[in-house]
Amino acid sequence: MHNKSWMARLMAAPHVVWSILFILAPLAFVFYYAFTDKTGAFTLNNIKELGSASYLDIFTRSLCFALAATAICLLVAYPLAYAISRAKPRSQKICIMLTMLPMWMNFLIRTYSIMAILEDTGFLNSLLGRIGLPPLHIINTGGAVIFGMVYNYLPYMVLPLYTIMVKIDNSVIEAAQDLGANVYHVVAKVLVPLSMPVLATVSLWCIVGHWNAWYDCMLYIRDDTKYVLQYTLQRILLDGQVQDLDHIGTKVNTETMKMASIVVSILPIMIIYPFVQKYFTKGVMIGAVKG
Repeated sequence: MHNKSWMARLMAAPHVVWSILFILAPLAFVFYYAFTDKTGAFTLNNIKELGSASYLDIFTRSLCFALAATAICLLVAYPLAYAISRAKPRSQKICIMLTMLPMWMNFLIRTYSIMAILEDTGFLNSLLGRIGLPPLHIINTGGAVIFGMVYNYLPYMVLPLYTIMVKIDNSVIEAAQDLGANVYHVVAKVLVPLSMPVLATVSLWCIVGHWNAWYDCMLYIRDDTKYVLQYTLQRILLDGQVQDLDHIGTKVNTETMKMASIVVSILPIMIIYPFVQKYFTKGVMIGAVKG
């Protein structure tokens, strides 16, 4: 027993060292500089300066985009995963292949393909013009960013949900129906509780991915008053630019402001995670345990 405990600690040592050097230590530096001034004294001024109206607008916009994209992914992925899990084995393989197909293509190619469709002079508006409908202005709107987020993350939500749906026996659903459950009750009382660990896990993955996404904003948004938080943060860190207190384009020269921006960007995830931790841990382990 002692040897097994020693072996387990030895096997975990590389991960512990990695976590300390490349996760905990950088976070400690970020939080230290975010809450100190040039003299090293504790201060909240850096965080307060990021509480301006324009910065709060960016924060709120980013949160709304992340929540909306995750909700749309769920609404599309959940019934799709269930339909695939109840299809014939051959049809399941075809559907899974089609779901994974976008993942096999380069991200940049996929993104520019979507841009070619959604542009004002793109394929979609050309098609609408031919059938006599007015054009749609999608590029440079929040809808374009949300669409890009959903398109990129949908396969990552469908596949894990499919793996849990396929394990739910039809007899469980039939038993609920025999007891008088309608479609709503089957979903709410049977499917959702049985798939909750995976549902919470993929939701957390997607909302974190959408919250941290900046590439979609860079490609689909041309108006700097519509930027999301992560793209604003990217400009702060790389260019020293920030949509801040009064207007866009103010120079930020201090490292403390940059670190404060990072702290603000990771706070929502740190707040949400404790509430879904038990589901997240169980959901990650489900696919690794047989039986």
